[in-house]
Amino acid sequence: MYRIATGKQIAIQILIPMAMALSGLASSVHAADAVDADAANALAKRNDCFKCHAIDKTKKGPSYKKIAAKYKGKPEGEDKAIKNMTTGPKVKLEDGTEEEHKVIDTKDPNELKNLAQWILSR
Repeated sequence: MYRIATGKQIAIQILIPMAMALSGLASSVHAADAVDADAANALAKRNDCFKCHAIDKTKKGPSYKKIAAKYKGKPEGEDKAIKNMTTGPKVKLEDGTEEEHKVIDTKDPNELKNLAQWILSR
């Protein structure tokens, strides 16, 4: 004799594999967005970023932690960080003076995005 599956049984048979597939997809998307800290650090060093910035203390410019806090939860943070690194705008320094921000020596959008994400993840 055949047994007819109930709506609950069908839902379980469909939803469990679906949930498992989606969780795998979410983790692979997150992994794709992972910051390459070594590459970001190397790019920052190559461009003398640490002359004015430090991870957690104020130097001539704000610390990366301070920059990350400023843009926390703001979707435009990454774009603003990249714009500062690529356009050389006038920036206000910690002592109140202004100067042009140094333009970074790469045009590679992936390197710029990685560096911005690394700074904002501090």
